[in-house]
Amino acid sequence: MESLQKNDIEVLLNHSKTRKAIAAVNKEAKERKSFLPSKCQIFSEEFTSLQEQTQYVFADDRETGKILPDIINNNIQKVVKGLKNFEKEKKFFFKKRNIGVVFSGGPAPGGHNVIAGIFDAAKKANSESTIFGFLFGPDGIIESKYIELTREIIDDYRNIGGFTMIKTGRTKIDSREKMDLAQKTCKELNLDVLVIIGGDDSNTNAAFLAQEFKKIGIQVIGVPKTIDGDIQVQTEDGQVLCAISFGFHSAARAFSNNISNLCTDTGSDAKYWHICKVMGRVASHLALEAALQTHANLTLIGEELADYVDKERLENSETKGVIDYTAFGITLRHLSRVICDVIMRRAANGKNYGVMILPEGVLEFVNEIQLFIIKLNTIIGDYNHIHDIDFHEIFPNLNSKLDYLRKFARGISDKGTSPIWNSRDDELFNDLPEFFQKGLLVERDSHGNFQFSQIKTEKIIMDMVKSYLNVSKEKGTYKVGIENDYFINTLKQENLDPDVFKDVIFSEDSKNNQYLLVKKSIISKKTLKQALLKSNLIKEEEKVPKAIMQIFNKSVPKFKTQTYFYGYDGRGNDPTQFDCNYAYNLGLTAFSLIANGATGQMAAIKNLEYKFSNWEPIGIPIAKLIHIEERKGKLAHVIEKSIVDIDSNAFRVVKALREEWEGANPYKDQYRKPAPIHLKDNNEDDIPITLILNSIKC
Repeated sequence: MESLQKNDIEVLLNHSKTRKAIAAVNKEAKERKSFLPSKCQIFSEEFTSLQEQTQYVFADDRETGKILPDIINNNIQKVVKGLKNFEKEKKFFFKKRNIGVVFSGGPAPGGHNVIAGIFDAAKKANSESTIFGFLFGPDGIIESKYIELTREIIDDYRNIGGFTMIKTGRTKIDSREKMDLAQKTCKELNLDVLVIIGGDDSNTNAAFLAQEFKKIGIQVIGVPKTIDGDIQVQTEDGQVLCAISFGFHSAARAFSNNISNLCTDTGSDAKYWHICKVMGRVASHLALEAALQTHANLTLIGEELADYVDKERLENSETKGVIDYTAFGITLRHLSRVICDVIMRRAANGKNYGVMILPEGVLEFVNEIQLFIIKLNTIIGDYNHIHDIDFHEIFPNLNSKLDYLRKFARGISDKGTSPIWNSRDDELFNDLPEFFQKGLLVERDSHGNFQFSQIKTEKIIMDMVKSYLNVSKEKGTYKVGIENDYFINTLKQENLDPDVFKDVIFSEDSKNNQYLLVKKSIISKKTLKQALLKSNLIKEEEKVPKAIMQIFNKSVPKFKTQTYFYGYDGRGNDPTQFDCNYAYNLGLTAFSLIANGATGQMAAIKNLEYKFSNWEPIGIPIAKLIHIEERKGKLAHVIEKSIVDIDSNAFRVVKALREEWEGANPYKDQYRKPAPIHLKDNNEDDIPITLILNSIKC
């Protein structure tokens, strides 16, 4: 019997229909891999050259110039047609090369196409060139772990998401020992160039490597990557050179498609608020794009919250002749009220459900949380500096950390530091939930950033929202609107006069509306019966009519939430056509920079916000993007992250349509359904809406 069953399963598994149905690579995946990205016109030339663009000016940073003297004077370089009579340059362009590529930091859709672009361009210039892929990020360089990338390997990953081809890692080559090991590996491979595909910190690292490697004749080129969209480059006078990093559009579309499905769901069962947290620790670009893609009912943009001014608190302080600095920037309490206002107004129109988007790092824009982060970073940084030992090793649990902070509250501090943590801070901090205290005191990431992804941002906010909604329910200000026709039909089924009961049950100002609101004074079955008794509609011994109880119960809001975090799924999503084209052309650009002797440059595409025919491949001097910033309590040279500009067209559109998308009215919600992610010709939707709007001149 067992033998027969075994034979049956073998027949089933070997059946042609079974093999086709469960194949690891389906038809659509095969078609995706065979898709040919469009190439900028310049890359159809026999060979390219670089043209210095001295008209673009960046702010000078003397300190950066001191530590990166050999690349600080680089200019913007435009990829142009190579001149045939430039024999020396032409010979250099077509020489045999050994090129190393490495992914650094979190994955982003399109990374494989960057490598494919470099590979195709290098092999076209000289078929004997070799491309090495360092494994598991910069560790692969330090530990000399790599593979030779063949056409077979490259073809298997074209237009496919993730960084699976060679993996990635977050190690930084930021010490003399690591630098020496990296140089040793590159020398042994006889590398001509190293290409680093990564975010702001990785490209900063690329600049330092370019400075060091220039001494040994190895070029270093950076490629901008991050789904957060916080790598954007503008000149000092506001000219946009890099509108967005690759990976942003794919992640935003992946998130938006999921959020759009929730918009459909919330309007179907009409009982949940879907709370969608999306990646974006420092900047809210993904939240903004998702809002434009889906028209969710409420989207929080951190940069707007940071710009908030509480006029009432400001006026009160001015009458006292003082300045209330906490009036600048939103508080957790006020933020919860803003959210509750939308929830309550939708409920009043019969919609006790909806979809909310909030960025991962939204709490960093909240006034008191930002102050906590600054103070805690300073205290921890000072401790590490004074004692030359890690704060988190000495104080491994929450209680030990809190005991140390209370020393500051009592005026007891380490020698050389000031007691910046006062009793008021201690009191406010103790009011926070324990899990949030742990979150604020958790060890910072490798870049010195507060790890918002490790705490439940949405839980902190929604707990406050639920608390205020409960208070509002008790005050009678949070009600679910009752549709007028539903009220009439329900009462007629019990032979009750709707007009008589309407005056008693519903507030005067809602009687002529499509949705009726139960009076504020009616907050329980007891107060309902009292209202009916007072109007002589029932007697003391009588029960409240069944139809009236049905109406009352329907008016009592039940606030239910479902929470989601959209982050890692977007990083591994297959790239959109925009990112396929963008990343591939970044790879071609990187090779043009390589083949013309550039180093310390970041490959970029100018005019991304316009039609593909207007795209312009350029090289951007990384050193000129670097400034000094505090990391882990110390000053460090980094590329500044780009945040949402609240004066931009994209944000202004979201702000102008906010009330319409909130849907706090009796009409149909204005949800938008994004197009599915696929590869096809003439895909007009395949460009970030943020870029489209920001390109409009008005």
